[in-house]
Amino acid sequence: MPKKLVSTPPPRTHFLWWLAAILCTILTVAIIIAGIVIFIGYMVIHPRVPVISVVDAYLPHFNYDQAGVLVMQVNILVRSKNDNMKAHARFSNFNLELFFDGSRIAVLSTASPYEVKKNSSVDFNYEYTSDSMPLNPSQMNHVDESLKKDQVSFELKGGVRAQWKVGVLGSFKFSCHLNCQLQFHSSNGSYIPRRCSSRSK
Repeated sequence: MPKKLVSTPPPRTHFLWWLAAILCTILTVAIIIAGIVIFIGYMVIHPRVPVISVVDAYLPHFNYDQAGVLVMQVNILVRSKNDNMKAHARFSNFNLELFFDGSRIAVLSTASPYEVKKNSSVDFNYEYTSDSMPLNPSQMNHVDESLKKDQVSFELKGGVRAQWKVGVLGSFKFSCHLNCQLQFHSSNGSYIPRRCSSRSK
C-alpha cells in the first residue's frame, strides 16, 4: 500500500525579523536622501576654506653695530579671510611664530577667538621690537651677508583653526597653516612681496 506524502508548511518568519528589515530599509533610504541633500547643498553653496595670509609688512629698524649687537623692529599685517557667501567663519587658536636665523624671536597671537563675517576679512597688525640681541659669530656672518645683499629674511610659521556652519551642511572645521619667508630690503625696510598664504596652491 503506497505511503502518503505529508508536506509541512515552512516556518513563518518571526515578526521581529520583519520589523528589523523594515527599520534597516527606512534607515538606508534616510541616509541616501541625506547624502543627496548634502551633495546638492554643497554644489549650491560651494563652501571655501577660510584663509590667513600676510598682505603687507615693513622693517622700520634693523641696526647692527660692530660689537655684534642687533636691534630690529618688524611690522606684519596678517589677514583672516572668509570667502563664503552663506556663512560666518570663526577663528581660534591663532598662533604664529617669527624666526630669524633659526631663532624664534616673537609669537603673534590673538587674545581670544574671533569671527569673520561672510565674504569679508579681518586684519591684525603686529609690531615686534627686539631688545638688544648679542649675536654669535655665525649669526654675525649671516647678518653681514644679508646687509651686503640688501635682503633680510625671516620665517613665519604656525596657523589657526577655522570653523563655519551652514544649515543642513552642519559645522566644518579646518586647520589653516602658514610656513613662509618674509623678505625685506635692509636699506629702506621695504617688504619684498611674495606668496605667504594658507591657501592651497
